[in-house]
Amino acid sequence: MIRGRQRADPQPTDAVEVLLASTGGPFAIESIRLCRDLVQDGPVGVLIVARIYGSSFGLPNPGLLPSIKERKLAEERVEWAITQLRQLRVNADGQVLITRHPGRGIARVAQARSAQRVVVEAPIQSSLRRFFEGNFEASIRRRLDKSVQVTSVPQP
Repeated sequence: MIRGRQRADPQPTDAVEVLLASTGGPFAIESIRLCRDLVQDGPVGVLIVARIYGSSFGLPNPGLLPSIKERKLAEERVEWAITQLRQLRVNADGQVLITRHPGRGIARVAQARSAQRVVVEAPIQSSLRRFFEGNFEASIRRRLDKSVQVTSVPQP
């Protein structure tokens, strides 16, 4: 349930085998099936990023946080992915992360949940956009241990 200017969901601390993360878009059924194929016997964590855009006078501004409608949409997308995973007989839980930097946030959650694999759904980036925004997959891989496998799936 969304209330007022709540920053984000509480961080689950349970270890997961696979973390399915999206930079804000809907989850594709292909990535859900990929998670099912990658998981051995552990749970899957579902994470979606609700992004904070910009700043006001160089300082974070609460008016730039995701709106209640955007957060509700993100929660619905997480619930849909969890339902799909449970239909495939995979134990799953999820959360919405509100952050200005999706790559950092996904890596932080993967470390906190001791994920062995991270499946990232990120938009396809042109070389110019990648220059300005950075490569999501590379920024996540750079922040995690070498033993953690990071797989990128283009968003539909």
